[in-house]
Amino acid sequence: MKIGIIGGSGLDDPDILEGASDFECVTPFGAPNSTVRLGMIGGKEVALLARHGRQHTSPPTQVNYRANIYALREAGCGCILATTAVGSLREEIGRGHLVILDQFIDFTRRRTLSFFDSFEPHMPMHTPMADPFDARLRGLLIAACRKFALPHHERGTVLTIEGPRFSTRAESNMFRMWGADVINMSVATEAALANELAIPYAAVAMSTDYDCWKTDEEPVTWDDIVAIFKQNAERVTSVLIEAIANL
Repeated sequence: MKIGIIGGSGLDDPDILEGASDFECVTPFGAPNSTVRLGMIGGKEVALLARHGRQHTSPPTQVNYRANIYALREAGCGCILATTAVGSLREEIGRGHLVILDQFIDFTRRRTLSFFDSFEPHMPMHTPMADPFDARLRGLLIAACRKFALPHHERGTVLTIEGPRFSTRAESNMFRMWGADVINMSVATEAALANELAIPYAAVAMSTDYDCWKTDEEPVTWDDIVAIFKQNAERVTSVLIEAIANL
């Protein structure tokens, strides 16, 4: 089984692949945001796609999520592991901590959230979404975090906002009251679409900041996110490689 990897901000390095080659794919939904890079990790076939493009030129709303997921399926991927930067909405989820997501809240407004623009006669497609993150993949990510003794949280609800702006303080506090643990701009959309195509999907999130709800801290900036990612990217890479080795 080929394993799809969607790399988020700071974690889409094609150099982690051995014997890399490009897979060009134009889907019924347009071109994906990057060429799908095929190769090997630990003897396993993988396909790497950069969510925002290789040069990070696509804002969250303009990411072609449908094309990205469809392209990975066309490349032969039987499951998808994703990485993402998140802001923490909980005191206990510190900077650099990893969160193995198990639920999402979708707070986006402008995205196409389904592959189905219409239904076949008498064949409506309403995808179950009670548990959007695959249990087996999550278990492998958790086991990898434990093996390397990394600071991590074995479940968490991510709230996905539209972006590209960050939250107001009122919004950040509202999301906390809703039960969200972390916040980002991509994962809910990806998870929903992967589930529609029956592709098992899981995501490892790295907390880079406290959004803006903590009044004793400066509100998040993009520079903060990049700095924390650079300091901790090897953690996520090691978790992915270990999980892939056990698939």
